[in-house]
Amino acid sequence: MKKLFAIIAMVAACSFGATSSVMAQEDVAATEAVDTAAVDSAALDTAAVEEAVEAAPIVEEENEGVFKNLKTKFIEGGAGFMSLVAIALVLGLAFCIERVVYLTLAQINTRKFCKELADLVAQGKIADAIEKCKNTRGPVAQVSRKAMECLDSNDRNDIGTIERTINMEAEVQGTYLEENCSWITLFIAMAPSLGFLGTVIGMVMAFDDIQRAGDISPTVVAGGMKVALITTIFGIIVALVLQVFYNYILSKIEALTSNMEEAAQELLVMCVKSDKCKK
Repeated sequence: MKKLFAIIAMVAACSFGATSSVMAQEDVAATEAVDTAAVDSAALDTAAVEEAVEAAPIVEEENEGVFKNLKTKFIEGGAGFMSLVAIALVLGLAFCIERVVYLTLAQINTRKFCKELADLVAQGKIADAIEKCKNTRGPVAQVSRKAMECLDSNDRNDIGTIERTINMEAEVQGTYLEENCSWITLFIAMAPSLGFLGTVIGMVMAFDDIQRAGDISPTVVAGGMKVALITTIFGIIVALVLQVFYNYILSKIEALTSNMEEAAQELLVMCVKSDKCKK
């Protein structure tokens, strides 16, 4: 029995030792795998960072290359006509920005304004309504002020006179909204015209070079043709930019005109309801 127990103990000890050895080998292998994965991950991260660092200058160089090419082409177009195209762009943008700022400041909440005005008229506070109109910017407030002044008078407070006054003031405010728009359309038409004029002059220069050289080689023709095409391209680009701004301005003018029409209807209703209005 003692021998049997001794044999069993020896077998158990050997099995435990083998298991421990196998587990130790597995731990070492797992550790090595983790270390290898970490090294590979670090290598990949380093490679990604290096690629990003290398890609960033490429993007910057591409952006710089685009602006540099535009600048180069602009200079190659010739100072004569390209400067005129640039002036048309600057002046056209100046008028566009002025109109956008003016029209943006002229916009108000028409429904809220008319409701507050109607409350004052219903309470018989015409003087307060006139003061509110004076302190409010925009064409809607100016039309409302004229209507309130007629309502507050003794000889122009009939509904027919008030309606005519509203229509006349709306026309005046409409002309204010469209002020300087004719200059924008002028520069929209001038920019491509200047470009086409540069094209014609470039073609004439090309034929002059051919006449002087006595040869129709591509090298002789290329100079004048290049100037012609560049001026045309920049003229069309300027016209397109100004046209986008002009259409945006027209949309704001239409919105303000619609607000004035809505306010005119509200004004006539509140004037008819007022006790001071002669029916």
